[in-house]
Amino acid sequence: MKILFLIVIFTTNCIGYLSHLGNEQLVQIWNRERIQDILDNPTESESLRSSLEHVQRIKEFGIQNLALSIDSGFEYYVPLSRKELGWNVSGSYPLEFKSYTWWFPIAGEVPYKGFFDYQLALEEEEKLKRLGLDTRVRVTGGYSTLGWLSDPIFSSQLEWSRPDLSALIIHEMAHATYYIPGDSVFNESYAEFVEKKGIELYYSDKSNPGYKEWIEKKNYKNNSLKLIKNTAKKLKSLYESDLPDSEKLEQKKITILEFKNQAILEKLIPEKFKTKFLSKDWNNEDFIGAVRYKSGGSYFEKKFLEAKGNFSEFHKLVREYEKLSKEEKEKILDEE
Repeated sequence: MKILFLIVIFTTNCIGYLSHLGNEQLVQIWNRERIQDILDNPTESESLRSSLEHVQRIKEFGIQNLALSIDSGFEYYVPLSRKELGWNVSGSYPLEFKSYTWWFPIAGEVPYKGFFDYQLALEEEEKLKRLGLDTRVRVTGGYSTLGWLSDPIFSSQLEWSRPDLSALIIHEMAHATYYIPGDSVFNESYAEFVEKKGIELYYSDKSNPGYKEWIEKKNYKNNSLKLIKNTAKKLKSLYESDLPDSEKLEQKKITILEFKNQAILEKLIPEKFKTKFLSKDWNNEDFIGAVRYKSGGSYFEKKFLEAKGNFSEFHKLVREYEKLSKEEKEKILDEE
């Protein structure tokens, strides 16, 4: 997930929220350091310099091999005084696979709202709960200004494994390369596809440090996603049935419990996370949130094959999506 910081137009009815984002952005600009300056400073720690060298390698790889925008950020480093970059709040309707959305200038309609203050995120979640929505607060992984500013790398992100850090950079560079305001499912799925193909290419040399870790995590995610998608289909079918709402709510609980049991049975949850997984109050937002990043796979794969693996051509072909009707777009994003 990510926070979309917007160049704000102070004619909206959410000045307080946008001010929160703007203040944080100013702090980041004040504290940021140019990556190349850090690398040129021999007194900086070897660990920091090594991580930032990796950031530069992945950005250059994205530009040269994936045809991603040269203006996609990662020129600066920002040290944070907190452990996490931020938090996203999202909500969905309890008996529909439909996200609650917000509207912002430039980004358009989005199904999540980002905060740099955990308490503010919890307060926003409480508002959604009072509306009767299924909710979730998630740690923010990435950060994008959609090319309006030079997005930095943060100290919290450098704590990630190299494969995860590489995937993050490629994902955010994809957003800066192509973004359709108001179409979050397409935007996230497109960036996720570019990320997947980019990481596969980067780690095509199996001797590359991190390859084993990346492939293991990839297999785990694929297996988990399959079960999540199957459960999402069951829930969607349930919600569209003619059963009374009281029965739907009861069947929803049973379906989610079956999902948990199946995940344990198929050993998709590491032993150390079993207790936390089982105690988690899973709801619609967990399933919608997961599927949001993994839609339209067939469409993107088809365009990639049509481009014969040429990323520059692929980005051009994908833009044809904007010309399609609403019905055609929905059909594409429903495809596996």
